[in-house]
Amino acid sequence: MSRKPELKGRPELRGRAARLARLLPTGRAQAARTPFVLLVVVLLGGGLIGLLVLNSALSEGAFQLDDLQQETKNLTDEEQALQRDIDAYAAPDALQRRARELGMVPGGDPAFLGPDGKVKGVPSPAAAVRAPLVLAPEALATATVPPPTTAPDPADAAPTPSSASTPGR
Repeated sequence: MSRKPELKGRPELRGRAARLARLLPTGRAQAARTPFVLLVVVLLGGGLIGLLVLNSALSEGAFQLDDLQQETKNLTDEEQALQRDIDAYAAPDALQRRARELGMVPGGDPAFLGPDGKVKGVPSPAAAVRAPLVLAPEALATATVPPPTTAPDPADAAPTPSSASTPGR
């Protein structure tokens, strides 16, 4: 009986094991391993560089977001301050004070026109209140003080609609 010589490092296999052993390559696969390792290194390096670029972009976006939030806060504060100023100027007492500074006086009783054209109510003139003349600071240097005027005598004035007699009454 002759025996087949054993291969180096492999014991002699019989039966099913021998058939399976023939399917495996006998040489070392050194050449096929190098491109695989190179591919893995390139993929890992590319992934790390991609993560670095993504992280930088996110950081830049975070800084821009912070700047915009700060600007929004400043503009909101300014808007609220302006709204407070508007509310202060629109208050009734502030309007009345400013109107008096401008020389305005409260109006009298108004009269209204109805849809048919009839006058409803009796109008009265505004009260003659002598308010001090308010001038701008630039005008104070060149302005002269006007002479005080006297109120017209009520007897000389024309009759008002309320004092005039109406026929048929």
